[in-house]
Amino acid sequence: MRLTILGGGGFRVPLVYRALLADVLRGDPVVTEVALHDTDRGRLDAVSAVLAAQREKSGADVPVHTTTDRAAALDGAGTVFSAMRVGGMRGRVLDERIALDAGVLGQETVGAGGISYGLRTLPEALAAAHDVAEHAPDAWLVNFTNPAGLVTEAMAGVLGDRVVGICDSPVGLGRRAARALGLDPADVHVDYAGLNHLGWVRGLRSGGRDLLPDLLADARALESFEEGRLFGAEWIRAVGALPNEYLHYYYLAREALQEAKAAPRTRGEQIVEQQQRFYDEAGERPADAYELWDRTRLERERTYMADNRRAAGGFERETEDLDGGGYEEVALAVMRAVARDEPTRLIVNTRGHGALPGIAPDAVVELPCMVDGSGAHPLAAAPLTGHQEGLVRSVKAVERDVIEAVRTGSRTAALRAFATHPLVDSVEAARTLLEEYTRAFPELQRVLAHD
Repeated sequence: MRLTILGGGGFRVPLVYRALLADVLRGDPVVTEVALHDTDRGRLDAVSAVLAAQREKSGADVPVHTTTDRAAALDGAGTVFSAMRVGGMRGRVLDERIALDAGVLGQETVGAGGISYGLRTLPEALAAAHDVAEHAPDAWLVNFTNPAGLVTEAMAGVLGDRVVGICDSPVGLGRRAARALGLDPADVHVDYAGLNHLGWVRGLRSGGRDLLPDLLADARALESFEEGRLFGAEWIRAVGALPNEYLHYYYLAREALQEAKAAPRTRGEQIVEQQQRFYDEAGERPADAYELWDRTRLERERTYMADNRRAAGGFERETEDLDGGGYEEVALAVMRAVARDEPTRLIVNTRGHGALPGIAPDAVVELPCMVDGSGAHPLAAAPLTGHQEGLVRSVKAVERDVIEAVRTGSRTAALRAFATHPLVDSVEAARTLLEEYTRAFPELQRVLAHD
């Protein structure tokens, strides 16, 4: 089967390729060739050099083709991974910096930055979905493009349930919680519910029991892993569930904002420096591309959510969290389950179809699903608690306003999205954000052409 990756010059593509080569070495590969599409030939060449080194080191091979022609990349694809970054890293820097300058949190998927990123990304994501429908009508689309839940919901409007969104945060949280209990993560079923970057682990089932209460009762075990340190045992017990790490922006918004303002660089500015150095050096020294990439990858992983960790008292990431094995494994598991019709339980983003009470059936939610040859089927979930449902419904309303703004060109819908987000504290701040983002990104002037 041909796998096409849109955004094929992206920095994390070698993680996907590493997993594909491992499949070959196990003797049971699903993918027989890879097509990488990107609008930036230089990035494609740098990533291709890394993949060539991976092939040589592993002794396995999955042929790779690169192109800047999206239609050509999609032709014959059985699965499409969408990993685009519209506006590149410069766009992320502006998304974050403009929000901070307006006095609100700046993060690429949460709050004002996520809204700006969504407004800029949806037109291209929708165009890509239409291209998939035309050039690869039988393909399944696995979406990594952020904001993942929002983009998945928009693409589902074109491709229906043939698009599935994925994220590594629930997987990482479940693994860390299982290890804190002394269990093999493979032996634990994680009950998780919410939206992308806004969800909770509500159960850890193993051996016929829910072991989450045991974890909540043990403060030392609870604070032995990243989320426990971010939120503290007292608050996690008050919530009665393990929050996704991105809920730090909601539960400790003042502290996160203060730390972000005090930092010498935003996360986007930090990654620009890290990754641009890799792309520049890999272009000059393609023979060293893999070592340059791996060095940069480790630096990126070590500094992930560093502002939040400082706000929580300061701590380093655990070694086992630095090696990847997150989103690319979920994506490949989705692909295998669909291609081979092998039912597999996975936490993914898909239309809920009523599985999450209180949330519209056509809304994309993040839930455990049974994934097989006919797609992702959400498993019936217990209702969210009052505060969980309130937060999910509020953020989902924002996402739908963003989709409406792009679909209709409505500045009013865009303003409403900014103003009603839980992390934007003023309509005047929302007006400022809309004006500044529109000024920084001329393409938004074309997208939001109506009052």
